[in-house]
Amino acid sequence: MSVSKPRVIKDYAKLDAAIQEQIKLVYPFGFSDNLITFNNKEGKLISALPFETDDKYYLIKMSVIEAEQIIEDDDDYNDDGFLKNRVKEGYEEKYADIDYLKDAISDEDLPKLEDDEEDDKYADDDVDGEDEDEDED
Repeated sequence: MSVSKPRVIKDYAKLDAAIQEQIKLVYPFGFSDNLITFNNKEGKLISALPFETDDKYYLIKMSVIEAEQIIEDDDDYNDDGFLKNRVKEGYEEKYADIDYLKDAISDEDLPKLEDDEEDDKYADDDVDGEDEDEDED
């Protein structure tokens, strides 16, 4: 029989920044669709985002509305609520040696997400995708 990990119930804002970054790798498409519910020791129904490390099982308390607001306020996510590619790549590099994140970092089955327009400062305004310079021959 394996020893169970301690469960840590915490608010997202009170988590260490490194844990928040790791959570973003596990949930690059936002948090609200991944919330679970459970009864706390007082019997009150709580919604939370599960996150497991090698030594702890986190339950990050948040409602659906709070989960959506966290993503909306976080500059690491684009307007569609997806983790920006450049941010994801930076976190993948930073946490590449952490075993429990290997599945999150391995994104072979995940579609490549597009970053916000402001990330592509040199994008043309041309709708059909042709460069204006190419027409000047």
